[in-house]
Amino acid sequence: MDAEALFRQQCTTALNEDGSANAERLMNLVVETYRLQAGKKRAAEDHSHLLSEENTTLKSSLVATKEDLAEQKRLFGIVLDNLPQGLSVFDAEQRLIVCNTRFRQVFGFSVEAASAGASLKTLISMIRGTERIEKKVSRLRAATEGGHIRHREWIMEDGRTIQSVITVLPDGSNISIHADVTEDRKAAERIAYLAHHDPLTGLPNRISLRERIDAALAACKQDEQIALVHLNLDRFKSINNTLGVSAGDKILRQVAERIRMSAGGNVLARLGSDEFAILQSGRQQPWNVMALADQIRRELSEPFFRGDKAVELSVSMGIAISPQDGTETDTLLKHAGVALSHAKSSGGKGERFFTAKMEAQIEARHTLEADLRKAIEREEFEVHYQPLYDLGQQKICGFEALLRWNHPTRGRVPPMEFIPLAEEVGLVVDIGRWVLRRACRDAMHWPEDIKVAVNVSAIQFTNSDLPSDVAASLAEAGLPANRLEIEITESVLMENLDEALPVLHALKQSGIRIGMDDFGTGYSSLSYLRRFPFDKIKIDKSFVNGIVEDKEAFAIMRAIILLGDALGMRVTVEGVETAEQLAMLQREACDEIQGYHISPPRPAVDVPYLLAWRKAHPSARAS
Repeated sequence: MDAEALFRQQCTTALNEDGSANAERLMNLVVETYRLQAGKKRAAEDHSHLLSEENTTLKSSLVATKEDLAEQKRLFGIVLDNLPQGLSVFDAEQRLIVCNTRFRQVFGFSVEAASAGASLKTLISMIRGTERIEKKVSRLRAATEGGHIRHREWIMEDGRTIQSVITVLPDGSNISIHADVTEDRKAAERIAYLAHHDPLTGLPNRISLRERIDAALAACKQDEQIALVHLNLDRFKSINNTLGVSAGDKILRQVAERIRMSAGGNVLARLGSDEFAILQSGRQQPWNVMALADQIRRELSEPFFRGDKAVELSVSMGIAISPQDGTETDTLLKHAGVALSHAKSSGGKGERFFTAKMEAQIEARHTLEADLRKAIEREEFEVHYQPLYDLGQQKICGFEALLRWNHPTRGRVPPMEFIPLAEEVGLVVDIGRWVLRRACRDAMHWPEDIKVAVNVSAIQFTNSDLPSDVAASLAEAGLPANRLEIEITESVLMENLDEALPVLHALKQSGIRIGMDDFGTGYSSLSYLRRFPFDKIKIDKSFVNGIVEDKEAFAIMRAIILLGDALGMRVTVEGVETAEQLAMLQREACDEIQGYHISPPRPAVDVPYLLAWRKAHPSARAS
């Protein structure tokens, strides 16, 4: 309603009943109308102001939202292009929606080629490589089974391996991750290789050998046989000890190569430090494996050289043949090992074929080992003493401590039966320590001029603190050091020269006498006499047996006695069993003798009797 019409309406409303104008009423109506219009105006102005403020806020919000979206887009771009793996997204029509820089780098795509809208088919045609077939088959199989994740793998022309993991969405579009797995594959292949090969020689290892034996036994025809040769180098530990581990490894690689040449097309494996195995299949056994063993022995008999130093090796071999020696892998390996143990125990340098009797002997050996461990706990041992007789003074000057084992059911076990076993399984350290303590305690009951001699194994030099053990035994018994003699064999020096010499010097400096036992039975006796000032050398009884009848044996004996005299070392002759031998040694001015002619080894309780009896009967033989 416009202002004029409103005013006319107000005038009509303001008339009295007689038709005259009511000025007051008209004025009130005009004022009220003005107020009403003013309020509406103010409300409109207020609403307009509010809308203006809201509009300003909305504009600010839109600007902030736009800036946030731009920042998020920037951050998304940074994240996308800095992913370590390639990423691509394709729509349902297999058109590229988005990808990152790594995707282009992995496949060698340009920015133009891998841009939004690019066809998947076109991009695949541009890949410089081929898809791995077996992976493609598994990918298709997964798709037919309704899987939502597919795998594809590409072998690139530059040698790289690219793996794609594709997540297919319900609408047919997909998101894919692409990774260069070349180094991972190489590492996995290296791990798999090391799991089945020896890192030093590159030969198959024990695990691989077992797999080869399994396969050979499964494929073996009725008229065929399978021979398994277990090889072990003789005394190889001495090479590591004298030349060093590095030189030992070089020689082992040469050994492996020589055996490989001898083995020909047969399977060769390295089982341990100096252990190898050959698997041979064929019809003419055992002749084929005998010829193989002979060839290996000849190859390894040729010297190995480290600089200008020649190293000679020999090998022991154990042979088991299937089916007669077993039709299962474990059985064949076990029997070849049993045969090898017998070859080693026979002195090495040869081969042995497995027999059922060997297995029984090995079982008996295991039983003996178990009993030996119990014997240490139960102290079933006893020390007997054999006199050392001084020819110049015509009296007993000492005793050699000799170990005896009183088995609860078997009775007396010969030392030659259990001492080598104790050395092999490491029990000789505990046994040797016990003998030292017992001998020192027993010697304290003898006259002060009577010494005691104790044999020490090579194992005690390497697997124990021998000087500490000796010092503890002397201190516990209260025995002066000069009444103890430690006897060693040449094997101690041959196998552990660098380690043994400081130990020997430490013992000698403490006042203990050192003797070389079984002199002349090794390979380098004279060189060892130059390396260490022994107090005594003991001539092995094998040199004594023929000195009465054999002039050459007597000449050797005389030469050794003269050698000891020239070097200032006492000479003890072992194994003197007759009066004739005694008389000849007296004429040659030998220092000491030991043997059954004087007395066999006797228990400790008999020592006072032996001392008293020999003093009263110097030329008689003890019973």
